[in-house]
Amino acid sequence: MNLPNYISLSRIFVIPVLMWILLSNRFSSANGEKEVLAALLFVAASVTDAIDGYLARRRNQITTMGMLLDPLADKLMVTAAFVTLVQFNPRIVPAWMAVVIIGREFLVSGLRTIAAQQGFTIEASDLGKFKMVLQIVSVTAAILDARWAVWQWGRFVFPMELIAKTAVWAMVALSLWSAGDYFAAFWSKIDSRVQRRRRRAFILSRRKKGNVAAT
Repeated sequence: MNLPNYISLSRIFVIPVLMWILLSNRFSSANGEKEVLAALLFVAASVTDAIDGYLARRRNQITTMGMLLDPLADKLMVTAAFVTLVQFNPRIVPAWMAVVIIGREFLVSGLRTIAAQQGFTIEASDLGKFKMVLQIVSVTAAILDARWAVWQWGRFVFPMELIAKTAVWAMVALSLWSAGDYFAAFWSKIDSRVQRRRRRAFILSRRKKGNVAAT
C-alpha cells in the first residue's frame, strides 16, 4: 500500500459517513448543518480522485491495487451519492435518473472487463474530466437544494434549485452520451479483432490448400 492507494481507500470509507449524515437525524436541517457538512464532505472526497491519480503518476506508484481501488472508489461514490439523493431529495433526483447514471457506471465497468479478457483496453473518454466536475456540481447542488431553493452567501445569490435540476439533467445526458461513446469504442475494437481473425483463418486455409496441391 502506498499513499495514492490510501487516498483511494479513504474515499471508500467516506461513503458510509456521507450516507449517515444525509439519512440520519443526528444533524439538524433547521440551519442547514446537515446539508453543508454533507456537501463539503462530498466535494473533499471527489477532489481526492484527482489527487491520488496525480500522485500515482508523479511518484511512479501505479500498482495493481491502485488500478482496482481507484475505479472502485469512483463507482461506489457515484452509486452511493445518487441512491441516497433518491431518498434525500427525490424532487431533484427521481429514481429513474439515478438508474440511468448508475447504469452507465456498470456498463463501462463491464465493457472494460470484457475488453481486458480479450486482451485490449478501452481508453478513458475525453468526457471523463467534465463528467467529474458535473458530478460534483450536481450532487452538491442537489444536497444544498434540500435546504435552500435559493442560497445567498454575502453578495452572491445562487438559485440552487435551478442549478441542481440543470446539472442533474446534464449528468443524465452525459451518462447516455459517454455510455454510447464507450460502447462504440468497444465495438470497433471487437470488430477489428474479429476481422483480423477471419483474415488470418482465410490465409491459413489457402496455405493448407496450396501445400496439399504441391504434394
